Amino acid sequence: MLEDPGGGAARREGGSFKAELWSSCRGWLKMKLHCEVEVVSRRLPALGMRNRGKGIRAVLSLCQQTPGSRPRPRAGGERGGPLPTCLVICTLRDKRGTRYEANSSSLKSFLSAVRLAHRGCNIEVPLSTFTPVKTSEFEKFKTKMVITSKKDYPLSKNFPYSLEHLQTSYCGLVRVDMRMLCLKNLRKLDLSHNHIKKLPATIGDLIHLQELNLSDNHLESFSVALCQSTLQKSLRSLDLSKNKIKALPVQFCQLRELTDLKLDDNELIRFPFKMGQLTNLRFLSAARNKLPFLPSEFQNLSLEYLDLFGNTFEQPKALPVIMLQTPLTLLESSARAMLYNRIPYGSHIIPFHLCQDLDTAKTCVCGRFCLSCFIQGTTTMNLHSVAHTVVLVDNMGGTEAPIISYFCSLACYVNSCDMLK
Repeated sequence: MLEDPGGGAARREGGSFKAELWSSCRGWLKMKLHCEVEVVSRRLPALGMRNRGKGIRAVLSLCQQTPGSRPRPRAGGERGGPLPTCLVICTLRDKRGTRYEANSSSLKSFLSAVRLAHRGCNIEVPLSTFTPVKTSEFEKFKTKMVITSKKDYPLSKNFPYSLEHLQTSYCGLVRVDMRMLCLKNLRKLDLSHNHIKKLPATIGDLIHLQELNLSDNHLESFSVALCQSTLQKSLRSLDLSKNKIKALPVQFCQLRELTDLKLDDNELIRFPFKMGQLTNLRFLSAARNKLPFLPSEFQNLSLEYLDLFGNTFEQPKALPVIMLQTPLTLLESSARAMLYNRIPYGSHIIPFHLCQDLDTAKTCVCGRFCLSCFIQGTTTMNLHSVAHTVVLVDNMGGTEAPIISYFCSLACYVNSCDMLK
């Protein structure tokens, strides 16, 4: 229970106090603590009302009351003794703060100094008289910052370490500010409408990043390092629209937590052929690119929305491309055996270029793998088979697109043709 001896508009009658430690106990020696505070009135339920149920950012301070503000003692009470200690809650709207009498029974797990003050013990740390909190105190734990012009971009000071959502659009950035990569709590990063040409691999160190918006920049690629970073476990929404990307690496399909992917208005000439591994993908937009066909694994997707309007899809070729070789080379045979039996590999075991060959191996319709020995054929598919909502592929009302497939042997190709018939 916290009681305000001052009365007036600041009084919290019948109120109780909840404090959630927001970070480590910064400013312990100053007896200040950044936290979230909720003041709950016990009278509201009787009036048929509810509490807000949401805390607000605040600074808690443990201070000594001045002699002039000391409450009058009860009749027969003793005068003198140490000056009473009070708890002051300051918010951004109330910087001077609301004063409460310290009572440890309601302040669970609060500073041990509060308990000492309540028991009347001497506090080893000297307590200063209270002064109003500065606005900068609250900026230290801001969780959202939106910057939409060059003049507002911070050059002389760092971003608040507690940011969870950062947007810096229309700021003329030519590279990612490395100070952003120190924001370990970041969940949403919006760098749209800038002039960024290359992404640092250290973006992958933002272990909580869920949304990344890079639309309307000058990107020409999305690095393999980012695809193999911790973004594999966290990234759910990626916007790469309005860039100059021609192709995505096959490792891009390792970002398996992706649910939303926007690739509109790029120069894409192909999708990663392991696209079907993005099993959580629900929203895919790649309008106005240069896609001539879709990979066969595209048929494994289960989308809610698909937009491939304005691509240069080609008509399926009547004759297949045959690149079979008999007998198979030692490289082809060993690679097929490793992939089929799921034998682990890495650059610490085999040469790096062999790892790249294995990573980019093609998948036959039978489920086996092939490197450079295969038959390539094309068919068409109705996009409604993979998406609930489909934007028309062209102005003629079509919803079909060509699919390119690979076959590890002549037998697989013949069987596939028979099934299509």
